[in-house]
Amino acid sequence: MCSLYKNIYSISFIALITISVSGCSRDNADLYQFIETTKSKHLGSVQPLPTFEPYQNFTYSASELRDPFEPAFEAEVNENVDDSGLRPDSRRPKEPLETFPLDTLRMVGILVQNQQTWGLVKDPNNVVHRVQTGNYAGQNEGQIVAVSEKQIDIVEIIPDGIGGYIERNASLAIGSD
Repeated sequence: MCSLYKNIYSISFIALITISVSGCSRDNADLYQFIETTKSKHLGSVQPLPTFEPYQNFTYSASELRDPFEPAFEAEVNENVDDSGLRPDSRRPKEPLETFPLDTLRMVGILVQNQQTWGLVKDPNNVVHRVQTGNYAGQNEGQIVAVSEKQIDIVEIIPDGIGGYIERNASLAIGSD
């Protein structure tokens, strides 16, 4: 019985190989025709590369011009600056309102007690300070010269740009935002 199975397997194997070989040897003309028709239908096109203008060299010739790192004109130095004139007092201790720019301070009212008038000034941190004539406010050595119901008058000392200082009047009006 074993030999019968061997013969059947052998015959089946030979038949399978024969069928496979005959399938490969068949004419594949229909396959080749399909490939050719597919190729002819899908003709792709590649756009040509763009043309570029050739690079033009640029020569910077500014040797006859003024050096941009040199001053355009000689500044006139005033050697006759009067050192005895108006100057901020650097030895004076700073007051709390001098840490804030003047435009950030707001007058919010006054306080009158025993013939003395104080101004009430709010800083950017929403802290209210009591000030009077002679106190300082702002970052430009601003000294308070008058306190009234409507405003606080201040005289600032600012640089004049040529080595000296000048006075400038400023004020804080009540309710100004």
